[in-house]
Amino acid sequence: MRTGIWLIGARGSVAVTATVGALALRARLVEPTGCVTESPALAPLLAAAGLAGWSDLVIGGHDVVPTPVLKKAEALGAAGVVPARLVAALAAELTAHEDDLRALPAGAAQADTAGLIAADVTAFRERHALDSVAVINVSTTEPAPPPHPAHADLASLRSALIREPVLPPSALAAYAAFSAGCGYVDFTPSTGARLPALHELALANGVPYAGNDGKTGETLVKSVLAPMFALRNLRVNTWSGINLLGGGDGANLADPAANAAKVASKQRVLSDVLGYQPQGTSRIDYVEDIGDFKTAWDLITFSGFLGTGMRVEFTWHGCDSALAAPLVLDLGRLTAAAQLAGRAGPLPELAFFFKDPLGSSSAGLTEQWTTLVDFARGLST
Repeated sequence: MRTGIWLIGARGSVAVTATVGALALRARLVEPTGCVTESPALAPLLAAAGLAGWSDLVIGGHDVVPTPVLKKAEALGAAGVVPARLVAALAAELTAHEDDLRALPAGAAQADTAGLIAADVTAFRERHALDSVAVINVSTTEPAPPPHPAHADLASLRSALIREPVLPPSALAAYAAFSAGCGYVDFTPSTGARLPALHELALANGVPYAGNDGKTGETLVKSVLAPMFALRNLRVNTWSGINLLGGGDGANLADPAANAAKVASKQRVLSDVLGYQPQGTSRIDYVEDIGDFKTAWDLITFSGFLGTGMRVEFTWHGCDSALAAPLVLDLGRLTAAAQLAGRAGPLPELAFFFKDPLGSSSAGLTEQWTTLVDFARGLST
């Protein structure tokens, strides 16, 4: 199954790490460590379903910056995000990859921008004879937009797009993807497809979508620990975390509005799992010197039998791009396979990958994993 992944933010750290990884996997230079679709429980089921192999995967995308992918990959190699030897070995492929990247226009009407994105994705699909294309947003986090009447139904949205900018960039990308007959995934906490008008468009065009906000670090640990407290009937009194993050994502999250959107996404798992919201919050601070790496410190206080007070502390130190990139490849392959299987609308079965998943009834990682395995089994039947 020839599958395309079209990345919004294609020259950023996550996108370039995913591209280097896909090319390295195609050339059999690395093992698929971190790729959920290659885990022993899923790989046989997905192979039976005809999931795209690494040699059948093609990546393209849009970005607003002109930085050459090879130059960005070399910078990631120097920072220890990807192995520098891989970047050197794949230099020719990374240079050729430029042929499948396009610039996003500045200052155009949103209807025109959406039309251009859809045309670029359609041309990409035809040029490479792809069976399916998934559009994935890995660009910077947006502030939450104010309510707008055009968001409520498709007819109002189409009319408004001609006159005024009514959609945040992530939602405009979803609109363009659905218009081109492609599935869409939002790997950020941005609006994405979470608007009634876009849901209507996805159903009308028979395409699936998923999101939001990839679960890669501190929240991944929360989704494992929070169910433990709930199952043991222990009362979590407070749960606070401090996240130190560098790189472009960290710089973007220095903006209070974008920071607030991200923090809300990180904390939601606790109320979903526990049934109540403990005191405390997550804080994200930008530390330029640590680059694409992130350190999180969490303090949990809880009460046990007879009200005895106890605490848990943990530290998470990881590389955001190296954790996120394989999930981006997973989501592209799974969303494309879901579309070919006839799925349309939200994919709650992909909740395992997200902090704030669409349509999911469980935030616990174990339950989400079981649902994902059932989803994979269903694709093969």
